[in-house]
Amino acid sequence: MDIFKRISEYQAESEKLAWSGSFKDYIELLRQDPSTAMTAHARVYEMIESYGVEERDGKKRYKFFEQEIYGLDRSVEKLVEEYFHSSARRLDVRKRILLLMGPVSGGKSTLVTMLKKGLEKYSRTKRGAVYAIKGCPMHEEPLHLIPHELRGEIEQEIGVRIEGNLCPSCQMRLQTEYGGDIQNVQVERVFISEDNRVGIGTFSPSDPKSQDIADLTGSIDFSTITEFGSESDPRAYRFDGELNKANRGLMEFQEMLKCDEKFLWNLLSLTQEGNFKAGRFALISADELIIAHTNETEYKSFISNKKNEALQSRMIVMPIPYNLKVSEEEKIYTKLIGQSDMKHIHIAPHALRAAAIFSILTRLKETKKQGMDLVKKMRMYDGEEIEGFKDADLKEMQTEYTEEGMSGIDPRYVINRISSALIKQDMQCINALDVLRGLKDGLDQHPSITKEERERYLNFISVARKEYDGLAKKEIQKAFVYSYEESARTLFENYLDNIEAYCNWAKIKDPLTGEELDPDERLMRSIEEQIGVSENAKKAFREEILIRISSYSRKGKKFDFTSHERLREAVEKKLFTDLKDIVKITTSTKTPDEIQLKRINEVTKRLIDEHGYCPVCANELLRYVGSLLNR
Repeated sequence: MDIFKRISEYQAESEKLAWSGSFKDYIELLRQDPSTAMTAHARVYEMIESYGVEERDGKKRYKFFEQEIYGLDRSVEKLVEEYFHSSARRLDVRKRILLLMGPVSGGKSTLVTMLKKGLEKYSRTKRGAVYAIKGCPMHEEPLHLIPHELRGEIEQEIGVRIEGNLCPSCQMRLQTEYGGDIQNVQVERVFISEDNRVGIGTFSPSDPKSQDIADLTGSIDFSTITEFGSESDPRAYRFDGELNKANRGLMEFQEMLKCDEKFLWNLLSLTQEGNFKAGRFALISADELIIAHTNETEYKSFISNKKNEALQSRMIVMPIPYNLKVSEEEKIYTKLIGQSDMKHIHIAPHALRAAAIFSILTRLKETKKQGMDLVKKMRMYDGEEIEGFKDADLKEMQTEYTEEGMSGIDPRYVINRISSALIKQDMQCINALDVLRGLKDGLDQHPSITKEERERYLNFISVARKEYDGLAKKEIQKAFVYSYEESARTLFENYLDNIEAYCNWAKIKDPLTGEELDPDERLMRSIEEQIGVSENAKKAFREEILIRISSYSRKGKKFDFTSHERLREAVEKKLFTDLKDIVKITTSTKTPDEIQLKRINEVTKRLIDEHGYCPVCANELLRYVGSLLNR
């Protein structure tokens, strides 16, 4: 790629997007498309919608957030529908501060960063174009030029709503530069940019003694007082505060509730009336979406203070809990590691899953539902089917605790411990055991974990290890059984034939001899015993399978190997049991013979080619599963 040619092409593209003209020309643009004058809230919502919306089972998934935010579909749907969508339709919600409240490293800052970057990109599209009075320090909406007395007529004429007043700077320029001639006031297209301080403002709290309110609302330029003679002259004022520059876009308050009270007073008028006070001027209009974020402790302290009631009533609080899905948690770790310079170190399959299982278990709360433990709950949350429980049970558990996901181990801790394992010298690959060991060793160093929590977390590491052991055995099982799926399906079909004959008091025809035989009770029990189906319960279990087959048939669906989770598990365990002795001998022999060596090489090759292992972790897996089977 010719780098400089590509840079030139990009600059040429930006120049093509540029537009300037008179206010009269801008009115013609509005006649063609009134949505050009949309509010900041509407622009954010339109930007999110432009990436596409997917609807599944009555729930909406917004594709805009999919690249960076994992496992927060319910929170994101609530955020978009209850705040952005309502605000875009000019409902009273837009006069509220959006406060994202949740635990550390839960994704609050990432959400805001995505919105800011999304707005920057969207303002470069035709639909998201932003037009402003040329030379205005606040890049304000040109329609503010229209006198209040005429707005009703003009709104009906061109189909737009006009809100807000000219800033002090533009009021003066209209008289001094344009002689009051509104139609010739120059308008230009502007591009939202955090770097250029157009349409995005960010305020971060610091020492109240050194931080000035001017950071928000701008300040007097004392060097020009002698020239212009008055502090109330707009030319002697710098409209460069964060609230000024965020006009037409988004204002972010980082850790808002850590701010000194006087910095928050400005928000009372801005949220309710859409204006704020600065210097010796009348109220200054601002069209901006205010997003703040804080943690739960700060929020509880804030609402307990009666002095904050006025501001509290102007807030929409959106809880942003931790992700509660194991598969989505894995994606978070993969993303964070992918952003580092450690991509050359191989991470064995299931290593990040083991860490994710531990993390999710620390965030879940015990349910009162009988027969449901934390591991089953974790699996159901991740989309797995659990025998004896339905979707209604899942929904009930998800609403059982409003604070679920607001505590537990945060992704930063896990990544810190994985980083510690990755950085070790001469490490070519890390596996699940390395990761779990790193998590365990780090618990003593975690500053906010109590002694009781530490004991509980150590137990969760043991559970994660147990879950990994099951996954490791399955990997070896699949690698040892050549054409595993075919073998499993054959055994599965054989079992179905036998239970059908058993329930219907029929015989089974031998495919080779044609002889009619009784159902193979030994085969059926050898499979059922794998999942703890007792002799007394076997008839009910077999009839339940037949009912399920009949139900699938009525719906025109095929009942296959993946249709019944417990039966699939039983078949897999049966296959592995039949292989167990071969696997045990092959993996634990220190001096394998020629046949065993050939089998080890075949299994290792399959692990590498088909399951994502490297030579190092494939051999480690063989040794580890061998030791598990010999216990």
